[in-house]
Formats: sequence, structure tokens, C-alpha cells
Amino acid sequence: MSKEHQVNEAIRAREVRVIGPDGSQLGIKHIKEALRLAQEHDLDLVNVAPHAKPPVCRIMDYGKYRYEQSKREKEARKRQKIIQVKEIRFSPSIEEHDLQTKLRNVRRFLQSGDKVKLTIRFRGREITHQALGRAILNRMAEEVKDLGEVERQPRLEGRQMIMILTPKQQS
Repeated sequence: MSKEHQVNEAIRAREVRVIGPDGSQLGIKHIKEALRLAQEHDLDLVNVAPHAKPPVCRIMDYGKYRYEQSKREKEARKRQKIIQVKEIRFSPSIEEHDLQTKLRNVRRFLQSGDKVKLTIRFRGREITHQALGRAILNRMAEEVKDLGEVERQPRLEGRQMIMILTPKQQS
């Protein structure tokens, strides 16, 4: 949780809407009476909705609540997959064996769940042969269509032609 809740004496409102430890509505009560109810149950009074009129406070074990919240956040972080973008560069005059090596790397990156940015850099007069570059990128997309799909079609940006492949979603 990004901001801490107001607990017990830190609550500054005069009257609060109280929710009991079992989730039942106890109604609008004066802050002292709400604190007394929380102490009777040996629990904390926690302001869960400070911007409501009147603020909503719940009687609960705040330490246990924070512990469970941190466990949930940790579990969510564990399930998160960080997607990286791997870049592979070509030249329009690439030889077949070099192309196969790069293709093997593209397949490996897509299998591990990363996006792949394919870049063809045109140097000097090579810029006049954009069709060669587009053909190479389209061939790469065709070769890996079982593992990935084209997120962005080949596009010329300055002296580079860029295409982005993304891994296919397993269903």
C-alpha cells in the first residue's frame, strides 16, 4: 500500500461510520465510542475511507492486515513477467549463414518471452535498396511465425528499417 492508514488515536474526525470486526455496519459513532468498541474487541480502529463523509473506520487487527497486504503484493510481484526488448541488427547485404545465426537468436529470444526488435542499417548507397531490407525482415517474420507475430511492420526511420516481433500468447 502506498500510503499508511490512520489508526486509533491518529484518526482526527469527530464522527465516523464504524464497521465491526465481522463486517457488520455498527452505524455512525463518536470517535471516542468507536475507539472504546475497538479496545473491547482487543483490535485496532483503522480509517479505510478517509475522504468519505463521515470517514469509514473498520475494527480489525491492523498488524495482521498489513502482513497479509504485503504477502499479496509480494505474490503479485512474483507472478509478474518483465518483458525485455532484444535488438538484432542486420545489413541489407547479409549472407545466408549469418542470417541463419541471427534467426536462431530471434527464435531463442521469442521462446524466452522477450520482444525482438529487428533493425537493418543502411550505409551509404545501400539506402537505394530498401526492398532488399524489407524482404529480409519479411523472411524473418515468416520463419518465426510459429513462435511470434509482427507487432510493428517494417518501417524506415532515417537510415534504419525497423520491425518488432512479439511472442505469441500461449492459450
